[in-house]
Amino acid sequence: MLTFDNVRSIYHTIKTFKEKGIRGLAVLLDPDKIADEEAIRNCVSRIGHSEADLIFVGGSLIVEDSFHQSLKMLRSECTTPIVLFPGSLTQISTDADAILFLSLISGRNPELLIGQHVQAAPMLKKRSIEIISTGYMLIDCGRPTTASYISHTLPIPWNKPEIAAVTAMAGEMLGLSCIYLDGGSGAERPVSNEMIRAVRESVSVPLIVGGGIRTESDANAAWDAGADLIVVGTAFEEDPEIVFDLARTKNIR
Repeated sequence: MLTFDNVRSIYHTIKTFKEKGIRGLAVLLDPDKIADEEAIRNCVSRIGHSEADLIFVGGSLIVEDSFHQSLKMLRSECTTPIVLFPGSLTQISTDADAILFLSLISGRNPELLIGQHVQAAPMLKKRSIEIISTGYMLIDCGRPTTASYISHTLPIPWNKPEIAAVTAMAGEMLGLSCIYLDGGSGAERPVSNEMIRAVRESVSVPLIVGGGIRTESDANAAWDAGADLIVVGTAFEEDPEIVFDLARTKNIR
């Protein structure tokens, strides 16, 4: 696990994963599922002891009114850097170290390409939080997801790596700092190795990959194909001990 000197260092650290060939690991937490102190302490204990690099917090749909309360509790218990993975304008907070400023470049919904960003910009400008501009790409990984339903967009087909590659290329040309390939919560399978490799060969910015990563084999395949940072969410919810396996695996080259 790398160390973070200040709240402005997270993007630099993600870049370091790429530049030095370090395998990055983030755990995605759904605020609805960590709405009490005991749940948060259990998560923090496992993530901290596993030495995962980052915690992502957020989601496409949060049903309970728990986001800000959960984030405050998490911040008070946790030393691992926290990065917001926002599904809406309501998921902005200073109780995190950074925010992925997500532009959904795989879709054609103007609200998620730029619309909500215009509304969020003044709020973020006033807050002491690192902003990481991110080209977010939904990939069809076997089943409809909350993200595709809520966003009113079609994901990129799993077997069309060339579409993902040129989409990512355009995102980098537009000045986005990261590319994030996501199969979505509960994906049946991970993003294909061919797609990860095609995107990696097409862009020079850091590449984040999540969705459907459930085993050490899945994680290794994503890292080997070119992911600089992998994200596990559903797998951690189903078996929190997996974070130890993945953290151990990422240190074996």
